[in-house]
Amino acid sequence: MDEYISFEQIPFGSDNFADNPEPRCPCVLLLDTSGSMGGMPIMQLNEGVRTFKQELMQDPLATKRVEVAVVTFGPVDIKSDFHTVPNFNPVELDADGDTPMGAAISMGIEMVAKRKKEYKEHGISYYKPWIILITDGSPTDDWAQAAMNVREGENGKRFAFFAIGVEGANMDVLKQISVRAPIKLKGLMFREFFMWLSASMKMVSSKNPGSAINLLPPCGWSEL
Repeated sequence: MDEYISFEQIPFGSDNFADNPEPRCPCVLLLDTSGSMGGMPIMQLNEGVRTFKQELMQDPLATKRVEVAVVTFGPVDIKSDFHTVPNFNPVELDADGDTPMGAAISMGIEMVAKRKKEYKEHGISYYKPWIILITDGSPTDDWAQAAMNVREGENGKRFAFFAIGVEGANMDVLKQISVRAPIKLKGLMFREFFMWLSASMKMVSSKNPGSAINLLPPCGWSEL
């Protein structure tokens, strides 16, 4: 019986570095789940995150290399720490609360730094982490420090930060936070956005860490 129990504790697709020494490609989703995302937006966002997993599952290399973490804000909550795709189980998100975007960004940056330290300790190579912010509003907390952290991280090539504005998002603030130009989502095309993100992650994870990557153009889901 004991053997059976211990076998049960070994996760499918294992996040364990000894079982899976492949280089890792970490991706943090910072998702706005404030009250204004209620109704159709949160439904479409949930659908998008599920699509992200489904698409990545179709790529055997990406399932071993891409790691996904999810942080929601309103209030800031780590819904999922870093897991390889088979062990990433999207939880149903609800919309409620305000928009503490600054704290969520700082949390995402902190998680990436901690995860990179774990890779180094286990001799695992890794790709530049991606931090994806999706919001439909304005920060309700102080975001100046978070913006500075994003700038420093991008300049030091510690991660790539992408800001996606949903209808109602304060694009002016996003421009001040993100070094890359924020992209406006067309309508509620979360599913299309996550298909683009999964295709990008598949492309990145198929190369050697450190290789130059030409990003796929944000076709079909963005307002130019």
